[in-house]
Amino acid sequence: MLSKHAKRGNRARQHWARPRSFAGLMALYESNYRRLQRLLPELDLPFEQAVSHAPADRDLHLRVLERCPYTLTLHLTYWFEDGEGLHADPDLAVRIYRDAGLAEAIRCDAHSRYAALAGIDLEEGRVVSEQWQRNLLLNKWLAFCLQQGHGFGMAHRPRLPHDG
Repeated sequence: MLSKHAKRGNRARQHWARPRSFAGLMALYESNYRRLQRLLPELDLPFEQAVSHAPADRDLHLRVLERCPYTLTLHLTYWFEDGEGLHADPDLAVRIYRDAGLAEAIRCDAHSRYAALAGIDLEEGRVVSEQWQRNLLLNKWLAFCLQQGHGFGMAHRPRLPHDG
């Protein structure tokens, strides 16, 4: 049986990382970072863009949008073609905070045509709620990509030329 102190500690931990709370959002950012580390073993990316091929999934496209001393901003997507042309879906911009060990979806298309992401709607409202939905989508999609075998290891990416 748990002591009174242990019960209170468990309640405090559950409250601390409650979904849609600021603390819960930071925990989600940490989880996003850990999943991105598995997808991108080297977060100081030696390339500007790359494609990951997985046998049972679409190609996963990555493009570096911005490099700063402590952050890296990426575009991650699948590309779909229909009668109107190419469409990025999900259309995600992700900022990686290397010094803090966090990754945040800073922008995404709210209308996914990809079946695995259907039903994760972006809702309007408070900032934390919007960020929660966007980052939950990123978190679930990263888990899906990893399950499908995606990764940007050495064999799947071009290297930047060394300055000389």
